[in-house]
Amino acid sequence: MKIIWGLCLLFLAEGLRAVHAAPVRRRTGKVKDKAAPKEEVNILLFGVIQFSESLNYVHETTEAKIVKIRQTLRSHEETLEKLKRQTEPAAEVERQIKAAIESLQAQMAKQRAQINMTKDWLASVEQEEVELQTKVKKLEMYLNTSISIKELQKRAEEQSNTLKGLQHWTQFQKENIETQNGQLSKLKMMSEAKT
Repeated sequence: MKIIWGLCLLFLAEGLRAVHAAPVRRRTGKVKDKAAPKEEVNILLFGVIQFSESLNYVHETTEAKIVKIRQTLRSHEETLEKLKRQTEPAAEVERQIKAAIESLQAQMAKQRAQINMTKDWLASVEQEEVELQTKVKKLEMYLNTSISIKELQKRAEEQSNTLKGLQHWTQFQKENIETQNGQLSKLKMMSEAKT
């Protein structure tokens, strides 16, 4: 505000000095040093006052805009801080989900390895059973009288029951893997939904 009044006074002084410095001509053509008429001074003063009011208005509106901008910036900063606080738990949940997915993947890899080993062992047992049945048939023919056929059938049934038990265990492992695949899919979808 002081700057505006200082400018007003400066313009007023310049205006008065210019009015006093200008020579006034008479009809005869001679220059006479005379003060400017009061009307010209009033016009200059009115112009200076209007100019100072315009400057004051610009100053006030600019100051109001600056205050509004500061308030808006404060509001945006608060919103950003809230968003930051809200995203921190989501990031922690995402980290936990990723850790759970990695753990499930490791477990599934172990189970796949166990299933592969079980399949190999089952295949070898089946092969042994086929070989055993072949041997039993040969032995039945060869030792038809010395060894009881019922005893050989009992052994074959035991082997068959063992094979069936392994098949059930393999089926159980397969269902377990499918369940874990479903859980892994759900966790992946949750992870993708959070990001």
